[in-house]
Amino acid sequence: MDKLKLHLKAIRENSVDLISEEELVEKLKISLRKGVPLKIKVGFDPTAKDIHLGHTVLLRKLRKLQELGHWVYFIVGDFTARIGDPSGLAERKPLSLEEIKSNAQTYTHQAFRILDRKKTRVIFNSRWYNNLKLTDFLPLLSHYTVARMMERDDFSYRLKEGFPLSILEFVYPLIQGYDSVKIKADIEVGGTDQKFNLIVGRHMQEAFGQKPQVVVTLPLLVGLDGKNKMSKSLGNYIGITEPPKDMFGKIMSIPDEIMDDYFRLLTGVNVKRIEGLHPKDKKILLAVSIVSQYYSKKIAQKEKKEFERVFSKKELPLNVPTYYVGEERVDLVELLPKIGVVSAKNEVRRLISQRGIKRLSEKATIVVEERCIKIDKEVTLKVGKKKFLKLVKKDEGEAAIL
Repeated sequence: MDKLKLHLKAIRENSVDLISEEELVEKLKISLRKGVPLKIKVGFDPTAKDIHLGHTVLLRKLRKLQELGHWVYFIVGDFTARIGDPSGLAERKPLSLEEIKSNAQTYTHQAFRILDRKKTRVIFNSRWYNNLKLTDFLPLLSHYTVARMMERDDFSYRLKEGFPLSILEFVYPLIQGYDSVKIKADIEVGGTDQKFNLIVGRHMQEAFGQKPQVVVTLPLLVGLDGKNKMSKSLGNYIGITEPPKDMFGKIMSIPDEIMDDYFRLLTGVNVKRIEGLHPKDKKILLAVSIVSQYYSKKIAQKEKKEFERVFSKKELPLNVPTYYVGEERVDLVELLPKIGVVSAKNEVRRLISQRGIKRLSEKATIVVEERCIKIDKEVTLKVGKKKFLKLVKKDEGEAAIL
C-alpha cells in the first residue's frame, strides 16, 4: 500500500463525515511530496477535570495520524470556557479562571496517555483572544449571516420551540472557528455533534484567504446507559484514570448491543477474534483490552480473575473497604456520597427505589428499602452491581466517618 492510501485509510477509518475528500487528497499529496506534516486541530473546552472513554475516540484517531508523521494542535478553549457554550437545549455554565486552569492541567496530562507528546502542541486560545481589541473582533462577525447560523439544528429547534437563544451563542462558533485561522489548521477532528462548528472554521479560513481545513467527524460513544452519549453530567461515563477495578466493572455493565461499537472505537481487537463469542466472554475480552491500554495486561488479567471470582461465584471481593460509624442508625443518602461510593444524594435515592442496595450476610441477601439502616455490629452492603462496603459500629476511641 503506498503512503497516500495508507494515510487515507487511517483518516477514513471510523469517520462519519469527511469534508471534503478531494481537498484531503490534495493536502496529503503536498505533505508527502514536501515532507511537511499536516496540522491536525482538535479543540477541548476544559469544562471538567477528567477525560473519559468518549474523548479517547478522537484521541486514538489523532495518535494514528501522529504515527504517520503529522502534528496535533491541541487547542485548550480556556477563553471559550469562560463564556459558556450551548449544550443540547441549555447553555453551558461559564467557568472561573481557577476552575479552567485546574481542569486544563488534568485534561492535557491525561491526553498524553494516548497522544505523542513530542508531536503535540498544546495551545490555549486565550493566547490571542486576551489581546484582541473590540475593533479587531467585530469585523469577524461580518463573515457569517444569521441565516447560516440557523442551519445549526439545535439553534433552529430552540427558536422554533420558544427556548432562549442568546446572541452570545451565535458568536461562540465564530470564536471557535477563528482558532483554526490562527493556527492555519489543515484538518480538524471532532465528534459528530461538533460538525457545524468545524464547518464554521472552514468558512472563517476562507474569509481570511486561507485554504479551508478538512473536517473529519467521528461517532459519539454511547455511555453506560446504552442510550445517551458518554457524559460526566449524565453519570454514564468511564474515566481513563479510574481505578482498574472500577473501569473493569463498568465495562462489564454496558449493554450487549453497544459492545461492537466499543471494540471498534476503543480497541485494536480484530473483529474476527470476537465472532461467535458468547456475550459474556466477548465483554470480558473488551474489559481486558481497555484496562490493558490504561494500566497493563497483568493488571487487566488480575481484575478479570477478581471479577469472575466475585460475580460468577457470587463471592465477596478480597478487600472490601471498611468504614467506622458512631451512630446506631446510618443515613445512606448522607453517607454514600460523603465516602465517594456514589456521586450524589439523588443517586442513592434512585438506587433505593430501584432495589439496587442490598445487605449481605452468610444466611441471606436483603434489599434495603429505607434510607436509614440499623447497625448492631457490622453490615456489608452491595451498592449497585459492583460496589461493596462494610459499615462497622466503632468502639470507644476509634474515629468514625459519621
